[in-house]
Amino acid sequence: MAMTIQLIDIGVNLMHRSFHHDRDEVVQRAAEAGVTPLVLTGTSVRNSVDAARYAGRFAGKLYSTAGIHPHDAKSCNAETISKLRELAALPQVVAIGECGLDYNRDFSPRDVQRKWFIEQVGLAVELNMPLFLHERDAHHDFVSIMKEHKQGIERAVVHCFTGSAGELRTYLEMGMYIGITGWICDERRGKHLRELVRSIPLDRLMIETDAPFLTPRDLPVKPKDGRNEPAYLPHVLQAVAQCLKMPIEKVAEETTATAKRFFGV
Repeated sequence: MAMTIQLIDIGVNLMHRSFHHDRDEVVQRAAEAGVTPLVLTGTSVRNSVDAARYAGRFAGKLYSTAGIHPHDAKSCNAETISKLRELAALPQVVAIGECGLDYNRDFSPRDVQRKWFIEQVGLAVELNMPLFLHERDAHHDFVSIMKEHKQGIERAVVHCFTGSAGELRTYLEMGMYIGITGWICDERRGKHLRELVRSIPLDRLMIETDAPFLTPRDLPVKPKDGRNEPAYLPHVLQAVAQCLKMPIEKVAEETTATAKRFFGV
């Protein structure tokens, strides 16, 4: 793959414990693969603080989000939103999230998930910031909440989209952006995604690894520890370009331009 290609990984869980021993090297390997900047995902107050602090060391190369994942909604309290507001004021913090609903795992009660999702959507509206969203098996409630705040939402991306054609159509009609991961490289679970990706306009499509999760199943050389990392994003790009029947360079250029516009980086 030509080294002139620049990609932005819009979703990296770089503060995950699996990166503790070689985080700087992971960033370096990504840059060498043309994957720069990276957007680090915040999933709890502590994780968002850590991500912002780490991203602050690499001005212009790393950015981060600040938010509470639905799994962590149960740990929210009266200070949560003000802490996220403080983080959002930092120059390296470019979106509110990862926030949303997850009725697949139900690690937090559903009413608690909804409450803190609504709070974070409200914060994004207040601050005029993009939303980095998570939705799993909760489409109806997720859409209802987003529609309630539709007028004030600047930009929103449904990250790691793996849903149905109907769900995709709804998100696109609502003006949302879509993040595609290495799930598209899985010939079994990602088969439907390979067709659906053609329905996503290039100015609404972004790509991501969701590292260390969702390692592409068809990587020619698989990491021994199974860990995904941003340096593998060109492999996801290749799969997306193949599905779109478009040159890799064109898809790279368009998805990168979309990510830059979305996050303002």
